Amino acid sequence: TEEEKEKKKKKKKGGGGGGAGGEEAEEEEPDESMLDWWSKYFASIETMKEQLRQQEAAAAEAEEKEDMEIGEGSKAQAKHKDKSKAPKDDKKKKQQLPPELPEKKNKQKIDELKVFNKELESEFDNFEDWLHTFNLLRGKIGDNDDNATEEERIVGRFKGSMCVYKVPLPEDITKEAGYDPTFGMFQGIPSNDPINVLVRVYIVRATDLHPADINGKADPYIAIKLGKTDIKDKENYISKQLNPVFGKSFDIEATFPMESMLTVAVYDWDLVGTDDLIGETKIDLENRYYSKHRATCGVSQTYSIHGYNTWRDPMKPSQILSKLCKEGKVDGPHFGPGGRVKVANRVFTGPTEIEDENGQKKPTDEHLALTVLRHWEDIPRAGCQLVPEHVETRPLLNPDKPGIEQ
Repeated sequence: TEEEKEKKKKKKKGGGGGGAGGEEAEEEEPDESMLDWWSKYFASIETMKEQLRQQEAAAAEAEEKEDMEIGEGSKAQAKHKDKSKAPKDDKKKKQQLPPELPEKKNKQKIDELKVFNKELESEFDNFEDWLHTFNLLRGKIGDNDDNATEEERIVGRFKGSMCVYKVPLPEDITKEAGYDPTFGMFQGIPSNDPINVLVRVYIVRATDLHPADINGKADPYIAIKLGKTDIKDKENYISKQLNPVFGKSFDIEATFPMESMLTVAVYDWDLVGTDDLIGETKIDLENRYYSKHRATCGVSQTYSIHGYNTWRDPMKPSQILSKLCKEGKVDGPHFGPGGRVKVANRVFTGPTEIEDENGQKKPTDEHLALTVLRHWEDIPRAGCQLVPEHVETRPLLNPDKPGIEQ
């Protein structure tokens, strides 16, 4: 495939295979109109695999060094280890830089998204930055409830936050955090009125499903549940496949806080009898919606207004940035001449022009705003990492086989 060819060329280039390789690679660049979301996804997966390989290599290298050091057992060696670690990081940086450079010169480099090989929650502390979930359990009556699992005794969930602090608030907090001392620590928290949301669920694919049929295969299809909505995509089952590519999206309307637990399940289609559950995963949408990590529609790497990488969030980067600054009581954003923007006491730079479909260039602040969003964790006090445009990988579990991924 073209990607593999390009990789080989990059390797050649790395080995000093010079300019010719570079020119050839440019000729074979994919045509913009041929690209779609899938091109982006597969390019991202390649990047993820490459990173994993590098991590494994680095870990193996560190282990070897450790073994040697244990053998020699001297402190001088330990010092040497720290020194030898630093150049290794530099090497990594050098390896990662070249592929990024063509992006600027040559627009065709495929934009990527982040592929997490685990749930988004484990990456962002369960989105409990201020909203914690406490299960409300039914009391035990008699002996027959002693062996009931906690899951069976849940009758509801309380979501909230508890905070013990001294009144009046110490001066350093009110000054630094911009809190109004009369209102205490809980400020800027959204109200708990019911709100209507539109949930769009994209399901890309499933891997290594547990066989459900005698022939060692399965006929998987998707089922989605949120509140009273129950969707079974039964007629689109995929025959005899343990690694089905679904590539589907579903739209559901819901009301928080009543309907916030989304269940995505994969069932095995059977001609006779009932369909068996292969496995399911549950996502707490409300925590994502209210989290300051902004886990609704991920922030993509670049801002474009046409093509396969069109900006998909209903709000533009500049609108998101203004909102975050206002909510976090942060000074900014102040857009200045020469592609500069100032937020709090930090200055960011970036491009100030954008091309439309006809190649016409227009001035824009969106690239600058996006640069700030992608480095929002650097903003003092109010900053935190924002969820990037991503695909997450979630384990499918079956209640009959607790703790075993399906």
